[in-house]
Amino acid sequence: MESDRTVVASNRRARRNYEVLDTFECGMVLRGTEVKSLRAGGAQMGDAYARVRDDEMWLMGLHIAPWTHASPNLGHEVERPRKLLMHRGEINRLRARTEQDRLQLIPLEIYFRDGRAKLELALARGRRLYDKRQAIRKRETDREARRALRDRSV
Repeated sequence: MESDRTVVASNRRARRNYEVLDTFECGMVLRGTEVKSLRAGGAQMGDAYARVRDDEMWLMGLHIAPWTHASPNLGHEVERPRKLLMHRGEINRLRARTEQDRLQLIPLEIYFRDGRAKLELALARGRRLYDKRQAIRKRETDREARRALRDRSV
């Protein structure tokens, strides 16, 4: 049974700039006021990416704003590398795919499931400009076909 999830932040540019091949759910190691700031919607993940370092998965470039009610000396570091919690086999598989096939690990969403912060991580291939144009053209033709069917049935 799927429990509900509260989406906190999403990377809208990821699906436009990358072709998503596979997605993974992983936990995040957070410190101090980062969870409260996430619950308040203080995350930006436009430039975020994941890397495998020393047999561990790390999320780089995620910006979690300081919590508004925290004192400056008790707050958290805004853009620190954050460790991602995944199974060893998944990490090894992702390392092999990124090294062999020149793929990237891009975060898609941060959400809360059962009170825990989770990250949806995508194994993706970068799109070139002509790929983006083809995707836009396909989306527009599909939209026109749906519109024509709807208008014909009315």
